Amino acid sequence: MAPETIDLIRQMCRAKPLWGAPRIHCELLKLGISVAQRTVSKYMIRPPRCCGGQTWTTFLRNHFGQMVSVDFLMVPTLNFQVLDVFVVLSHVRRQILHFNVTASPSARWTAQELREAFPFTSPPKYLLRDRDSVYGLEFQHVAQALDVEELRIAPRSPWQSLYVERFIGSLRRECFDQVVVLNGGHLHRVLQSYFAYYHGWRKHWGLGKDAPEPRPVKPPDNGKIVAFPEVGCLHHRYERRAA
Repeated sequence: MAPETIDLIRQMCRAKPLWGAPRIHCELLKLGISVAQRTVSKYMIRPPRCCGGQTWTTFLRNHFGQMVSVDFLMVPTLNFQVLDVFVVLSHVRRQILHFNVTASPSARWTAQELREAFPFTSPPKYLLRDRDSVYGLEFQHVAQALDVEELRIAPRSPWQSLYVERFIGSLRRECFDQVVVLNGGHLHRVLQSYFAYYHGWRKHWGLGKDAPEPRPVKPPDNGKIVAFPEVGCLHHRYERRAA
């Protein structure tokens, strides 16, 4: 058998773990590849016996455009007060759809923030969150009213909510590890400044090295490269400007 056909069989196995040899054999026939079903079975990748369906990573990938994640970030201030930042992150372009700051998060407060996150737009189909008690009955009732299905990650498994956890890690390293927050108002302004930079200029490997808000490529004939400070000079954006 041609190596290309073997690679195609294995690629189908990885992409569609629920497909068996008959299904893959049918697909190959429709693609003009004449091969016996027994041969297809021989070269298939066998999933582990404990795997009873699609994996968590596959589920996240299949529903990428219909999912948001929510989480909290704790930020200490100059006078040793601890403030909580609530964020709602869209998976499809890593955009922050909503955020707010509070000194005492509660289920009622978090439920109201969920309402405000989708006032004029259609809510997503799935909402991914951890099992914190702050997502109490009031939060769950609002999610049901919005027709959003809540997905709770396993206990002590932050890796299952990888996109918002990665964002919070970046926010800590790129902002709050280098800024002393004075109070709630100052924290709100810092977040607004960082999110403006994050959406328009910060590149992501997972977005093809583009920003959440796609940036056009500017050729050399657009002018010289000029650096502009962002987030209080913590970061810079680079543009071409005509002389």
